[in-house]
Amino acid sequence: MKTIEWEIPEVGLFAITRVALGVGAGLLLSTKLEPEQRRAAGLALLAIGLATTLPFALRVFGED
Repeated sequence: MKTIEWEIPEVGLFAITRVALGVGAGLLLSTKLEPEQRRAAGLALLAIGLATTLPFALRVFGED
């Protein structure tokens, strides 16, 4: 099993990326906003969440 040590700021940043992904997905699925607004905001948050997840994924699944 691979052990990864994270600093407190990294854990906070990781949590923020999860929130951005979740809110983006939630906006895409919701019906409270106009379709154009919902799509633009949802896709932007989803893209930000995915883009900021990449460094964490590389650290976790990268080479030893």
